[in-house]
Amino acid sequence: MNQRIKKVIFGSNLKMYKTNHETLAYLARLQELTKDILRDLLELFILPSYTAIADCCRMVDPALVRIGAQNVHWHSEGRFTGEISARMLQELGADFVMIGHAERRQFFGETDLMVNKRVLTSLNIGFHVLICVGDSAQDKELGIFKERLSMQLKTALHGVKKDQLSRVWVAYEPVWAIGEGGTVATPDYANSIHNVLHNLIEDLYPEIGGQVPILYGGSVNMNNAADLIVQPRIDGLFIGRAAWDANNFNQVIRIAIQAIN
Repeated sequence: MNQRIKKVIFGSNLKMYKTNHETLAYLARLQELTKDILRDLLELFILPSYTAIADCCRMVDPALVRIGAQNVHWHSEGRFTGEISARMLQELGADFVMIGHAERRQFFGETDLMVNKRVLTSLNIGFHVLICVGDSAQDKELGIFKERLSMQLKTALHGVKKDQLSRVWVAYEPVWAIGEGGTVATPDYANSIHNVLHNLIEDLYPEIGGQVPILYGGSVNMNNAADLIVQPRIDGLFIGRAAWDANNFNQVIRIAIQAIN
């Protein structure tokens, strides 16, 4: 196991797929299935829809499953129809937010600078953040994927203080690997990109940059989870549709942990 981290991190973004009732049923089952796994080995998080966050925070044991939001605005209030602020999320019980997901960038026009504003606002209010970065198929074809990832990550971390870095996670999700038609990255390739990202953070934050976990996300399932998680630079798995059934997610987690041990 990567000696840089104490725990292996598993999580899933439910996107816009489950209603409030469905999310609560899913979380109740997931919590029950995984409660026997020692949490000094495992960190587990779920990102439900906004409408489910309050009920999820009331229902789950935060020591077993961490509940976060799929996005957040950088203003605390204002004329921003359809947005949600960190203060609002905080009141619901959340203290964790994902920022910069590929779908937000692709479908909603989020820029690297907007991601940075969200990151700084979230950290300043005391939140934990998961920063998503990813290269497109075109970036890969043109051989500029390292530059793209570097730009995304360096911009996202601009202004982040050293004492805030302990509340930062990063997820590498190649755009060409996510979704139903995604092409699975080989474990060696994923590890090589994680190495690039780890080195970049360590250059920005000497001595402490190596403490930032980097998760891999992109068509992770029961067939490849073990091969991915044993890679020395992969600190966790950010799982899509393979995690949206609690029984399946439990199996993925156990397969990965067994592979590490």
